[in-house]
Amino acid sequence: MKSIQIISDKNQKSLKIKSVIQKKINQNKIKRTNITIVIGGDGFMLQTLKKNKKSKNFFYGVNSGNYGFLMNKFSSKNIVSNLNKARMITISPLEMEVKNIKNQIRKHIAINEISILRQSRQAASLSIYLGEKQVIKKLVSDGVLVSTPAGSTAYNLSVHGPILSLNSKRLSISPISPFRPRRWKGRIVSDKSKINIKNLNPKKRPISAVADNIEVRNAKNIVIKTNQIIKFNLLYDKNNSLQKKIKIEQLRKETN
Repeated sequence: MKSIQIISDKNQKSLKIKSVIQKKINQNKIKRTNITIVIGGDGFMLQTLKKNKKSKNFFYGVNSGNYGFLMNKFSSKNIVSNLNKARMITISPLEMEVKNIKNQIRKHIAINEISILRQSRQAASLSIYLGEKQVIKKLVSDGVLVSTPAGSTAYNLSVHGPILSLNSKRLSISPISPFRPRRWKGRIVSDKSKINIKNLNPKKRPISAVADNIEVRNAKNIVIKTNQIIKFNLLYDKNNSLQKKIKIEQLRKETN
């Protein structure tokens, strides 16, 4: 019995791809079971994974968006073969626990990154700890970003953070437009680290904490760590693995 679910974004291109894949699956034998095919862009994939964080299914993304870094390229001709031969990688998300200025607690997970961003025209004033150890006493900046390896080629790369190999077991802490200390480049830490970010002046310099695309405003204290309990099983085409995509980004040179 086939156990294949197809989840599609609502745009016309995604729905057309869904129709083609459904027809191919009905006509051919798929060796794997418990597959969720996700058709859309990276944002839709992140949204779908979070909604299914308790699922043990294998998630195979098909790109119908722009960049589609987390997705596979759609091939009508090879879709059945690609599904049968796809290779699995397992990733765990970050989890943030945010205390706001009213001492309310909010928890959210992030697959790519957690961004701490200034909420007004005033720069953020932050103190960063690894466990009990202070990493930086006072960072005045537009914010700071904590990235997973899977997300290290996204927003993290745009703020000049390092690209992390998928199996590195590391997280990246990268400042966003630092003013003081101006030359602090951030730090690469173990994925077992507990990162504590404190707002030194929450009334005058409000900040937001954003897990991928979910925002918590007026944050006072943010604790970030990897949630090792949640495991996402992602499937990638044999010649287009997520590891390979990250490697290509590491070697890529900027062109005008």
